[in-house]
Amino acid sequence: EVQLVESGGGLVQPGGSLRLSCVASGFPFDNTAMTWVRQAPGKGLEWVANINRDGGTIFYADSVKGRFAVSRDNAKNTTYLQMNSLKIEDTAMYYCANLPYMTNSGDLAIGAIQSRGQGTQVTVSS
Repeated sequence: EVQLVESGGGLVQPGGSLRLSCVASGFPFDNTAMTWVRQAPGKGLEWVANINRDGGTIFYADSVKGRFAVSRDNAKNTTYLQMNSLKIEDTAMYYCANLPYMTNSGDLAIGAIQSRGQGTQVTVSS
């Protein structure tokens, strides 16, 4: 059974930073691409980034490029989302998910999500 547990969210002021973690189990993590997505209140899922199985290829949504950085530690079955220069519009529930294939398309990544964790809330407010 696929299990994904996100953590690290919280309340932060604009311009601040947070690092989210996602611990995965139930599938071969070191052979699996991962995605980060988010959902703001009243809105649909928004793609954030994809990372391939060894972390050597990463794609970002334009809205976060240059501010967010995805990484992974396959020894710990964990992927991370470092978020810097946070903006009010980054406020959302953040989720990670495993992907059946690596893609540079946010739409394909969202369409390929079969399971998500409970998410971790990020609130950016002054």
